[in-house]
Amino acid sequence: MITNTELEYKGNLYPNDIIDFRRDAEKLYFTTSNGVVLEVSILRDSAFRFRYATENIFEPDFSYAISESASIGYNKLEVEETVTEYLIITAKLKILVDKRTLRIQISDLKGAIINEDELGFHWEENYQFGGNTVKMSKITQNAESFYGMGDKATHSNLKGKRVNNWVTDQYAFGKDQDPLYKAIPFYIGLHNNSAYGIFFDNTFRTQFDFAHERRNVTSFWADGGEMNYYFFYGPKIAEVVNSYTDLTGTPELPPMWTLGFHQSKWSYYPENRVLEIAKKFRDLRIPCDGIYLDIDYMEGFRCFTWNKEYFPDPKKMVQDLRNDGFKTIAIIDPGIKIDKDYWVYQEAKDNDYFCKRGDGPAMRGKVWPGECNFPDFTNPEVREWWAGLYKELIAEIGIKGVWNDMNEPAVMEVPTKTFPLDVRHDYDGHPCSHRKAHNVYGTQMARATYEGVKKFSFPKRPFVITRAAYSGAQRFTSTWTGDNVATWEHLWIANVQIQRMCISGMSFVGSDIGGFAEQPSGELFARWIQLGVFHPFCRVHSSGDHGDQEPWSFDDEVTDIVRSYIELRYQLLPYLYTMFYRYTKENVPMIKPLVHFDQEDHQTHFRTDEFIFGEQILVCPVQEPNAQGRRMYIPRGTWYNYWTDEVLLGGMEKWVVARLDKIPLFIKEGAMIPKYPVQQYVGEIEVEELIMEVYYKNGVERSSVYEDGQDGYDYKKGRYSLRNYKLTGRENELIIQQYKGGSYISSYETIKLNFHGLPFTISTIEVDHVQVSLKEVQLKGNSSIVLDKGFSNLHISGF
Repeated sequence: MITNTELEYKGNLYPNDIIDFRRDAEKLYFTTSNGVVLEVSILRDSAFRFRYATENIFEPDFSYAISESASIGYNKLEVEETVTEYLIITAKLKILVDKRTLRIQISDLKGAIINEDELGFHWEENYQFGGNTVKMSKITQNAESFYGMGDKATHSNLKGKRVNNWVTDQYAFGKDQDPLYKAIPFYIGLHNNSAYGIFFDNTFRTQFDFAHERRNVTSFWADGGEMNYYFFYGPKIAEVVNSYTDLTGTPELPPMWTLGFHQSKWSYYPENRVLEIAKKFRDLRIPCDGIYLDIDYMEGFRCFTWNKEYFPDPKKMVQDLRNDGFKTIAIIDPGIKIDKDYWVYQEAKDNDYFCKRGDGPAMRGKVWPGECNFPDFTNPEVREWWAGLYKELIAEIGIKGVWNDMNEPAVMEVPTKTFPLDVRHDYDGHPCSHRKAHNVYGTQMARATYEGVKKFSFPKRPFVITRAAYSGAQRFTSTWTGDNVATWEHLWIANVQIQRMCISGMSFVGSDIGGFAEQPSGELFARWIQLGVFHPFCRVHSSGDHGDQEPWSFDDEVTDIVRSYIELRYQLLPYLYTMFYRYTKENVPMIKPLVHFDQEDHQTHFRTDEFIFGEQILVCPVQEPNAQGRRMYIPRGTWYNYWTDEVLLGGMEKWVVARLDKIPLFIKEGAMIPKYPVQQYVGEIEVEELIMEVYYKNGVERSSVYEDGQDGYDYKKGRYSLRNYKLTGRENELIIQQYKGGSYISSYETIKLNFHGLPFTISTIEVDHVQVSLKEVQLKGNSSIVLDKGFSNLHISGF
């Protein structure tokens, strides 16, 4: 065994023996003879915080990541002391703290080890910058797998990988390239069918090694700050993700139009080009809700200005678009052009709102406008000022959403692509250098933007999208995966990134459909649309230097395919909106990798392609050219082929036919999938009948449909409708029970049930225990009936 003395000789420092223990309510403190203090906070019976101080001093306790509404409270907390250890016992777990080394071991109440320190906490002084480099090493358990970490462009299972978090403008990034645009220092470990999660809440550059350097060791470390991490126990992955998402928060419900299809390009200008694109969507009957203005709408790329040559009357243009159902989203970057005649620059300069270098001068960097200064969004006064700048854009001109780009922050023509490390930040009253603030800069910009857009959009809901993010950014903003490339490899990357982001707490996410850089073929574009319509955020965006990338930019076959899938997305809007409701209220990711869906099936542990959209739809994109089908894994259970109604038993690989107009798509048996009629934009038509696609199951399955006014805040006052369904199928009967909550009155009066896979011929129907005639419920063949929306119990029987 290596002793602490030997380890210190190698440059690392480790805790010595514990000399003091004290308890302060839910916080437990262990102090060692060489000045290390471990604070263990019991958040819940299965969620803990571990925080280490050196030289007996903790840093001020502050985090941008933690939600104010995070759930706190436990049922049991006992501490026992033996000769060699302290034992902390909750209602679900045991934490062993070794008296000699301060190492910890976490086990369940039966003694099965979930997570344990290898060398545990260690540190070394950072002689260049001061403070410590803090490290934690854990024992990698037998056959352990790792997931999470945000938008890493690598295999979904991180076993054997090393990744780092330093938010970076990574144009045309490649597979396995790291770091990228987001820093989400959260991972899930899975072994022996038991899952846990670790969130290392440290905003400095962080590194994670998942048994890469040493196959039996997992470690994480930071260039500064504290060793401060949260531990969540499952044992299900779903429970771990739920706990992490609860801690870092979820957004409020977005307006439903944001879940429609969006079209963007760098850049649509002048005004007549924007209107021409919008008209083409309507002429070709391709649904679309959002159209984007990139940096060319500005005067010399100055934020909060308009190029009057390109857009002589922006208010009228935005109104004309709105009259045709389009919502306009405008880009805003953080760089403010140094120009004494530019009012935004002058206001920030006069109020001392710009970031400064270590010795005092304002931080200067080149971005699109040229030489710029940059607001310090970690200063609450600056955030309030920035929010106020949106008044004209939102309240007067009528822009419906704001897109924050280049907020890593990106700086051109410097090797680091960003600010120098000596730049100073307020950090909400905890002054620091850019080493600490870099990873949260983009999130705080998005937060300030959100506060402004929300204020001036009220009583409607805001919409913000950001490129850069740190854990917790999802409370304020949606996001996308950055500047990808029009290649088949990037189609694969986008699929994995969105799955990973969703289980990392950030579900309102998508990719640039078709690729931002370079030109997709019609086939690649069609396949990417087929994937993108099953992502929470659905937007085509391209760099514009290689030609057009609208749905009609290829041949008629591709246009027709693209239209049909966008129409399918609009049909599925009530399903998608219900997914979002569950995300905001129950911390449930909108997209789930197969390992999240069924961790007990070891076949899912290394699957990358297939995912669950919501709760009951299985999607598997085609990711190779010239494919007429593909092999895919059908997870355990029974599934209906969406296109053919063929019933498949899961738990196996299967060849699935998937010509260019088809994506492998399966529905879980027993599911009730809500649909709206196709509309060209959200709110175009009043829904006259809710359609429910009912997939028979011999057994029980539950489904739900959430609805409200689709915008505004009445839903927070109880004006929503939540229809919960319990489907029970038997050999010759089907029972559907409906339970409704909320006071919202939907526009439709009837629900049409389309049946799939009924194993009997319908002979009798009872509604709320009263037999009705088959004519009264408009029975068509054996396939559909129409009911009053208020039914409580439907009993169908046959032979």
